[in-house]
Amino acid sequence: MTILIVGAGVFGVAAAVALRRRGHRVRLIDPGPLPHPLAATTDISKAVRMEYGADEVYTALMERALAGWRQWNEDAGEELYHETGVIFARRSPMTPGSFEGDSYHTLRRRGDPVERLDSATIRRHFPAWNADDYSDGTFNPVGGYAESGRVVEWMLRVAINAGIEVSPGVRFNRLLETAGRITGIVTDTGEEIPADQVIIAAGAWTPHLLPFLKDSLRSVGMPVFHLRPEDPGPFQPGVFPVFGADIAETGYYGFPVNRDGVVKIANHGIGREMHPESTERAVNEEEIRHLRLFLDETFPVLAHAPLVYTRICLYCDTRDGHFWIARDPDRPGLVVATGGSGHAFKFAPLLGDWIADVSEGREDPLLDRFRWRPEVAPGRSEEAARRKEA
Repeated sequence: MTILIVGAGVFGVAAAVALRRRGHRVRLIDPGPLPHPLAATTDISKAVRMEYGADEVYTALMERALAGWRQWNEDAGEELYHETGVIFARRSPMTPGSFEGDSYHTLRRRGDPVERLDSATIRRHFPAWNADDYSDGTFNPVGGYAESGRVVEWMLRVAINAGIEVSPGVRFNRLLETAGRITGIVTDTGEEIPADQVIIAAGAWTPHLLPFLKDSLRSVGMPVFHLRPEDPGPFQPGVFPVFGADIAETGYYGFPVNRDGVVKIANHGIGREMHPESTERAVNEEEIRHLRLFLDETFPVLAHAPLVYTRICLYCDTRDGHFWIARDPDRPGLVVATGGSGHAFKFAPLLGDWIADVSEGREDPLLDRFRWRPEVAPGRSEEAARRKEA
């Protein structure tokens, strides 16, 4: 089967590699350059964590994904995934129904090595934290972060070496339909590219390329901040793992200092709906003010650190927070693979086979969670918002 994939982010590249390994002829197109500078995955880090509240399915999948990340490090011959551990701290006690409390009990029940924290433990082991305010939480030595931009670069090299035709500089205009079936695409230059199957994996661009999905998918922007602490010592991975800080209340999460001396902190929530190529795609003064207040309360030694870079990271959100990996029931020959909703990258080692299974029509009860579901009502639940962690 000849398969054309639109979008060379993590969904598209992972799908291309998996399908090529199954013997299909695959072409991957993207406006470029690659990795695309506006793509959500083109960043210094994405969280890789097991915590999913009471959701056993995502927790079990993350156990598999973590094995995949370790294998990718071996395959790449470099450390793309860094196992720093993950801390989720709260300003009030963990209770049943809280993200931290449910995650803790789910992981403990599954035999994962998560530990309970208190103020004294936080003060002793994680000195950057304001342990007077953060008095409860969890530390999981399993998990950490992936250098997302470098991961996509490596995946593109794998794709090219596997014989996949990677075509930057090609921009999708519309689907090509023949006798009620999708038979390829038309580019913005009018070129027709035929294929037995088309996979749209265009991330935040998807609801703009496919307007019939605009009620099911949203392009949502979240602020990202890079800070340079005067003293990087308290932010080293051993004492400052990947974190979520009272995540359901503040929305803030972040990462240890990287090789360039930068601490990345970002916020998630409802976000700002915008086009991926909007000229207003920039962090605003209110978002910076909000960050400074959070830092003053949570990491006082970082409160006045200079900002060296900011960006708005755009996700493709579904209305329920689950991914959208499915065949279009009204357009045979079309598969849509998107809807990362801010938490898909951590599953990168699994994404390709999920998309390939859908492409080939294989049955898998798991994939029902990611099915075509226009019945999902507008408005995202609190639980869906909690899944986001880029």
